[in-house]
Amino acid sequence: MPFSGLTTFGTAFLSKFECSQMPHPLLEHVTFVDTPGVLSGEKQRTERAYDFTGVTSWFAAKCDLILLLFDPHKLDVSDEFKRVIYSLRGHDDKIRVVLNKADQVDTQQLMRVYGALMWSLGKVLNTPEVVRVYIGSFNDKPVNEAATGPIGKELFEKEQEDLLSDLKDIPKKACDRRINEFVKRARAAKIHAYIIAHLKKEMPAMIGKAKTQQRLIDNLEGEFGKVQRDHHLPAGDFPNVEHFKEILSGYNFDKFEKLKPKMIQAVDDMLGYDIPELLKTFRNPYD
Repeated sequence: MPFSGLTTFGTAFLSKFECSQMPHPLLEHVTFVDTPGVLSGEKQRTERAYDFTGVTSWFAAKCDLILLLFDPHKLDVSDEFKRVIYSLRGHDDKIRVVLNKADQVDTQQLMRVYGALMWSLGKVLNTPEVVRVYIGSFNDKPVNEAATGPIGKELFEKEQEDLLSDLKDIPKKACDRRINEFVKRARAAKIHAYIIAHLKKEMPAMIGKAKTQQRLIDNLEGEFGKVQRDHHLPAGDFPNVEHFKEILSGYNFDKFEKLKPKMIQAVDDMLGYDIPELLKTFRNPYD
């Protein structure tokens, strides 16, 4: 199993990480990862003893689809859930929302629940596009038609078919997603090189190195803006400022590498020519 990278989260996490295998044709191509329930209290969160948000982010970078599950009676987005959703930024195209146990409310209440859910998510998901929401009762029991009515039952069945279709399409689209992830990482590496070279260039030759480094870290958002303007880069490709500050605090800027234009050009050539040629070798997954 490709989970060796999780060792960085320590034994506190590994002791709670379990794998199980089932004989099913779909599972030959797909791995499902289930997380523990997101906690609402700060005390419970600190007692996890491992970086829950970090683990979630690790899986998000490697998965093909992310399902956020909500119940009609538990629509509040807790502080920990907010941190989890923030850690998913950059993977917006993978995110789907599942409103489960929707047959526990009637049709009128369901409309209110759906509106409240979209309102809550709109304040957390930093994207102009509306996220896909699957509504239904996703278990092995029949739909409670007494609450939903015949129209609700038909809706739930169609939503369940759509969700299952999305899951079945994962192996078909896996190749495209791998290439998209590769392109995303190549662009991130290019941005990283520009940032590191800029910080190196801003350092003085002799005196005041420590003060200059701290000033650059404190004003990192402004430095990102300079890099963006100098090299005409999209703002969305830049890393999270606060996270980058934490990482930079452990390094000496004076030892950073200078920018190597040939390497940047090699990345641009790969993105502009090699990747399009590679895509031509794969068949259309919908053919």
